This record gives sequence, C-alpha cells and structure tokens, in this order.
Amino acid sequence: MRSMDFLLLLIAVCPGLLFCWFIYRMDKYEKESPLHLYLCFSLGMLITFPVLKLEEWTHHTGFDDTQNLWITLFSSFVIVALSEELVKFLALVLYPFRQVFFNEPIDGIIYAVVIAMGFATLENILYAYRFGVETVILRAFTAVPAHAAFAVMMGYFAGKAKFQPLKRRRFLLIALLLPVLVHGVYDFFILQEAYDWLILLAVPTLAFSIHLAWRMIRQQQENSPFKE
Repeated sequence: MRSMDFLLLLIAVCPGLLFCWFIYRMDKYEKESPLHLYLCFSLGMLITFPVLKLEEWTHHTGFDDTQNLWITLFSSFVIVALSEELVKFLALVLYPFRQVFFNEPIDGIIYAVVIAMGFATLENILYAYRFGVETVILRAFTAVPAHAAFAVMMGYFAGKAKFQPLKRRRFLLIALLLPVLVHGVYDFFILQEAYDWLILLAVPTLAFSIHLAWRMIRQQQENSPFKE
C-alpha cells in the first residue's frame, strides 16, 4: 500500500475509532468486554453493504433529484435515514440487546454507538477512495459525530426498553423512530439544493443532536446499578 493510500485510510478510520474510545470511557461503572465491542463494530461494518446497495439503486431511479424538495424529503427520510437507522436498530436488538452482558441501561448507548461507528467507518473508507481526503476530513466533523449522536438516542431508549419490560415495545419504537426523524431532518438540510440557505440549518440540528446525546449519556451513567 502506498504511503498516501495508507494516510487516507488512517484519516478515514480514526474518527470512528475515537468515538468508540470516547463512549467506552463513558461506561464508568461496569466496562464492556472488548470482544463484544469488536463484534458489534464488525457487525456495523457488515450492515453497511445492503444500505449502500439501496442508495446506489436510487441513482438509477430518480430519487436523488436534489432540486425537487418532495423527492429530497423522501430520499432523506426513507432512502437514507430509515434504511440506515433500521439496519443499525436491527443489529442492536438482534445481537447485544438479547445478551446477558447487556446488564445496565447505558449498555444500550455503548453498543449502539459502536455499531454506528462500524457503519460510519466503512462508509468513510469508501468515501475516501471515491472523493478524496477533503470529503473525509469534512465528514469527521459532520457525518461521523451525527451518526454517533443518533446512535446515542437509539441506545438510550433501547436501554430503557431492556429494563422496563412493560414498556418495551414503546421504548423500542422510539429507539427507532427518534433517530430516523432527526437523521432525516439533518440529511434533508444537507441534500436539498433548491435553497442554499437551508443547509445552514444542518449546523443547529447537529448541535442539538450532540447536546441531547450528551444529556442522555450522563443520565444513563447516573442510572447504573453498579454505581456505588
């Protein structure tokens, strides 16, 4: 591998790994096994492929017409947000959510973020070799933290669902729909090209998502049964 290719790969991979390290540090009272985290990260990379196939299909069907607001709304909320958050939700619910090592509310956030970072990292690698280093650096401050924030929202309610079985269905539904909603709004502001000023609204949307995610992390830290 040439040195420039290696540097590009490193820039693409680092943001996702840094967010994994950060969320691992936030698990203050009962650390998760690195093996389980590695498996979830790998699962996040694996589920990227069907979503990319779906998004590639849109390029041949007219659903990527960013000048049309209605088509962009559909693409943002269904083609992108729903498909991406659904596969991450299924990965979370079908694997770590069912396991005995998912034993405190913040574990929902931990595993959701690691899955999302696997997804975002492979996406970053593919973008790197298609669009170059400038795109990957921009995504390090936009798309990757957005994926992390949406995952915190998903994991927060998945954690509630795990330990409140009487409200499990309600919380799992919120765990899916809230990230889809916020993700869809964020992508709509970025993808649409009908009004240039609308892209500015992506910044407060991302800022709100990060603020909400931080509050959710801190609340679930306080809810840990392992806290002394």
